[in-house]
Amino acid sequence: MKKFIVLMAVALMATISNEVFAQTETVDSLTNPKALRDAERARQKAAQEIEESAAYAEAVKALEEKQFVLEADQVIFKRGETAYVNTNTNFVLVNQNRGTVQVAFNTHFAGPNGIGGVTVDGTVSGVKMKTDKRGNVTYSFSIMGTGISAQVFMTLVNGDNEATVSISPNFNSQTLTLRGKIISLEQSNIFKGRSW
Repeated sequence: MKKFIVLMAVALMATISNEVFAQTETVDSLTNPKALRDAERARQKAAQEIEESAAYAEAVKALEEKQFVLEADQVIFKRGETAYVNTNTNFVLVNQNRGTVQVAFNTHFAGPNGIGGVTVDGTVSGVKMKTDKRGNVTYSFSIMGTGISAQVFMTLVNGDNEATVSISPNFNSQTLTLRGKIISLEQSNIFKGRSW
């Protein structure tokens, strides 16, 4: 009988110690700074992916409706030089069959548009939009202004509203590449200079 009582006491102690250890481990994982930090990073990454996916869907919808603005924060010149620019004055705008392409650099020279660059305002034609298997979108069109005209080629990579646009003027070979975000017309905050 004594052996049975001792055996039951040992089994009871083992069960209690397992429960205490499991509770300690759960509490420890909640108070462990590394575990908390990793959980917070995972939550932030998931929230960012959801936000970027929604921005991509809005950008594709704006492209399909032909009512969008690409607000550029970076200009890449023909030989690869890069300049960071103001998104309010560097943009590509399409509103149905009208469009504007504007670049303005932060210089003391006013330029033809009065804000340090060139503005082409005109008619949009030859719009082509294609989406590949991965969800990447290519978008191209021509814009005919009073003084000049240009070909515009845009690439939107799946997962975000960040896009790259190449502008090829028809009167010279000074191709510019802009990098920025595609947003709807209602969300844009742009300043347009004098157009050609």
